[in-house]
Amino acid sequence: MPLTADLGTFLENVRFEILPPEAQALARDAYTDTIGVIMAGIGEPVVKILHDELSEGAHPKEARACLSQFVTSAPDAALLSGTAGHALDYDDQALTGHPSTILVPALLAEGEHLGSSGKDLITAYVAGYEVWAELVRRARNYHAKGWHPTSVFGSVSAAAAVAALRKLPAERASAALALAASHAGGLAVNFGTMTKPYHAGMAARNGLLSARLASRGMTASRVALEHHRGFLTAFSAENDADWDSPSDLGKDWHLLSHRLCVKRYPTCYFMHRSFDATLKLLEAHDVKADNVEGVSVTMGRGQTAVLVNERPQTGLEAKFSEHFAMAAAVILRRMGIDELSDSVVQRPDIQAFFPKVELIGVDEYDSRDPAHSPSERVIVTLTDGTTLDTGDIETVRGHAFDPLPTEELWEKFRDCTKRTHDEADARILFDRSQALIDLTSPRDLPTSHLDFASLRDA
Repeated sequence: MPLTADLGTFLENVRFEILPPEAQALARDAYTDTIGVIMAGIGEPVVKILHDELSEGAHPKEARACLSQFVTSAPDAALLSGTAGHALDYDDQALTGHPSTILVPALLAEGEHLGSSGKDLITAYVAGYEVWAELVRRARNYHAKGWHPTSVFGSVSAAAAVAALRKLPAERASAALALAASHAGGLAVNFGTMTKPYHAGMAARNGLLSARLASRGMTASRVALEHHRGFLTAFSAENDADWDSPSDLGKDWHLLSHRLCVKRYPTCYFMHRSFDATLKLLEAHDVKADNVEGVSVTMGRGQTAVLVNERPQTGLEAKFSEHFAMAAAVILRRMGIDELSDSVVQRPDIQAFFPKVELIGVDEYDSRDPAHSPSERVIVTLTDGTTLDTGDIETVRGHAFDPLPTEELWEKFRDCTKRTHDEADARILFDRSQALIDLTSPRDLPTSHLDFASLRDA
């Protein structure tokens, strides 16, 4: 069966009852973490710009954007929530991208409009994730060709998720995927600007809209994904995509074999392992910033191709700078939301440290996570000539192989919601999202009492 049709058949038949319990729990935590980072990003300038544009004129009142008091059409709610969720780069990572900041906003928005149950939301999330994973495994090196994989795969996967939520028949679900394939895009050159989170919001919106249009009968190619002029060919960096092999969707669950990594720092995930290990190394040896002569970091060339900002001048640029990660570890000893501000990045001591960082790329890829090298290594040289070595760094707290327990997930959630909720209300929202399977509708998730204007001024 052709790939586009095969995926459509999977989407028609996916049901909550066939999901492994562990996959249900992973999807639940993805909703919880993503709701938290949406709250953290709601006051960012890019979200203000979009809100101001979307609030002009009449719109259907279908769903809350960012669970706020601003009610708009479901596609526009997905656009705002997806952008907010990715604005701080604090959202989860897997499959060479950021699945939840697209799937969750699209599903919460359309689910609120439809009155979908929590079980339906979980099922649709897993369906979208599986389609994303199935497409990712068929080609690689999207970053190298200049694409942003999150928005390339996000549009199609959001369409898959919403098609499953709407319980579209296979032929219409396939049409939704094909429609969304024509929306796929997003340029890596826009990393470090407001446009990168906009990619995520647009993918959520376009995927949702594609499923709606397919449900109304809009036609699209029946072989849009696998055709030699189709999706895989267009986005494959080396024109060596796997167009023909059958999928095992619904049998082997990608969500269990390629799990989500929950971020502890609001930056590109490629910076996390080295930052975490360097911080521990410096603390273990009681090293002061003035005693550091230089830092050498070795990681995969696929990672270094993304971390291109050697001398970042803004918080957004610093999110894609290994040089900033090392400066943060040595000087700030933190890399949180407050540290990723323009004023901190522009501090003279931070700027002066950047030339001390050497970034070395190697041609190595982790079979479990091809976007990363199997390990990284940091060597710190002190002013007296002594060297400190992290050794091979293979994981970081929050990684799929070292997941955050519920209490640590709550601590991150509480920090993310400090501008939008008091602690009691944040706990209610957290607990409701953790009980997603039992909810009758996304409307059971409480609305933030603050409006967009007050959040921007907070």
